Amino acid sequence: MAIDLRDPDPAYLAFWRERHVCTLTTLRPDGSPHVVPVGVTYDPETRIARVICDKSGRKVANVQAAGPGGARVAVSQHQGKRWATLEGRAVVRTEADAIADAVRRYAERYERVPRENPDRVVIEIAVTRAMGRG
Repeated sequence: MAIDLRDPDPAYLAFWRERHVCTLTTLRPDGSPHVVPVGVTYDPETRIARVICDKSGRKVANVQAAGPGGARVAVSQHQGKRWATLEGRAVVRTEADAIADAVRRYAERYERVPRENPDRVVIEIAVTRAMGRG
């Protein structure tokens, strides 16, 4: 079920505020999918989804391999019959303010502050498509 990004269903947005483990799908350089569990935050006003992670991870390498235009990715979550997917173009952000903002958002959604990580980066996804049933 397609979601209108300009006017998303309140139940769909509420689902993205609940605490759920999500998955991030990136493409390896050979085109095969790499799917990993992650925490995701979504800001519907800016249409930006964020994943905090270590700069040495495969997901970061996959996004960076796509070049400066970013990589096509998807993040998803589900619980029972409810599910949600956000698709878009991802880039890796290394700026301290971007990381701090993403950590704050993560702590708000997941109700815990992530451990300190001097190698933390943010995969920032400019969402272009949303699907699901919240």
